[in-house]
Amino acid sequence: MGGFSWPSESELNEIRWTVAEISGRGAEEVRVVVSPYRICPLGAHIDHQGGTVSAMTIDKGILLGFVPSRDSQVCLRSGQFKGEVRFRVDEVQIPSHIAKSNNSSNIQEEGSWGSYARGAVYALQSKGNCLMQGITGFICGSEGLDSSGLSSSAAVGVAYLLALESANNLTISPSENIEYDRLIENEYLGLKNGILDQSAILLSSYGCLTCMNCKTKEHKLIHPPKFQKNYKTDKKNAYKILLAFSGLKQALTTNPGYNHRVSECQEAAKILLHASGKGGVEPLLSNVEPEAYKAYKSKLEPHLARRAEHYFSENMRVLKGFEAWTLGSLEEFGKLISASGLSSIQNYECGSEPLIQLYQILVKAPGIYGARFSGAGFRGCCVAFVDADRASEAALYVKNHYRKLQPELAAQTNSETSVLICEGGDSARVI
Repeated sequence: MGGFSWPSESELNEIRWTVAEISGRGAEEVRVVVSPYRICPLGAHIDHQGGTVSAMTIDKGILLGFVPSRDSQVCLRSGQFKGEVRFRVDEVQIPSHIAKSNNSSNIQEEGSWGSYARGAVYALQSKGNCLMQGITGFICGSEGLDSSGLSSSAAVGVAYLLALESANNLTISPSENIEYDRLIENEYLGLKNGILDQSAILLSSYGCLTCMNCKTKEHKLIHPPKFQKNYKTDKKNAYKILLAFSGLKQALTTNPGYNHRVSECQEAAKILLHASGKGGVEPLLSNVEPEAYKAYKSKLEPHLARRAEHYFSENMRVLKGFEAWTLGSLEEFGKLISASGLSSIQNYECGSEPLIQLYQILVKAPGIYGARFSGAGFRGCCVAFVDADRASEAALYVKNHYRKLQPELAAQTNSETSVLICEGGDSARVI
């Protein structure tokens, strides 16, 4: 686990001194949660249907410095948001969407950024964990990457879980924390997303692809051989990860598109299962046999047929992608990523015009193996795998071409970080 560029020692020291100043404790007492962002090369929009997905973390993410508070008080400050969040871990946490409808004053006063900390307490409480100690902490994310579609929300939720567990000497497995973060997202915040994000953040290993079966919850790490290049190179440096930002920022919960697409997939599954004599089975597309889909897809309305086609074709791309990764074929792996991006546009019908334009620019950029939307596809960025030797050239190409098509949105991004060159990361951990 050595040799990581993120977080740097200076970043760790800065957050330790910040927490020491807030808490009045020594910097040597401060623990730091490192919770990386994730990318999903293949497996777009199928985790909520129990599909098989691929993921890896990157060398950017959330840092949460904290000390146990020695009582039940939680006191938090943020590097991105104003104000201070205060509550107690022995309070009963009411799901935020219910609290908002009841005009709960504490949620309104602290703003939405405190919801994830409360959600972590809610998740731990709901599974019978006894929390005696709160935390005093400072949380910050890699600059410019909030609302980017890189699972920053899941990274925040995981960070709070790990901090609270550490402060209360709780031994919780990664699989349990995947479920706890699902409770934060689904029950506390009211999202309908699956378990891809938190699974990647908690299970990834440097240089590997994480394979996650979202139906069985089984996972495995796929280690690559040396990638096929014309010269000798380290397998983990044969490629870089490019993040290209659209300038669009919108919270997932305020856009009806995501939850609506999930409902459409469930409706398609319900029709296909009923047609195949399995009407009593949970309406998930993973419960539909591929043969049944082929036999009865004509019964689906056109828009539902497109959602189902995305699911079944994406599942197949994931399996082919794992094979390409194992064989070290970045070219084939990249083609599958771009095909995933195209299906997201044509079959899943997600992505605004700026994101679609960004995707189209990326697939034409020099050295790009493959590209697609990151996250739900309604905001944020696109992700691409690029030849390590041509990463800078590709980044400049994308910046210049996107600026011509979307000058106003491009102007809202930092010109130095509008296209980032990243490397793979490791799993979330406490330092």
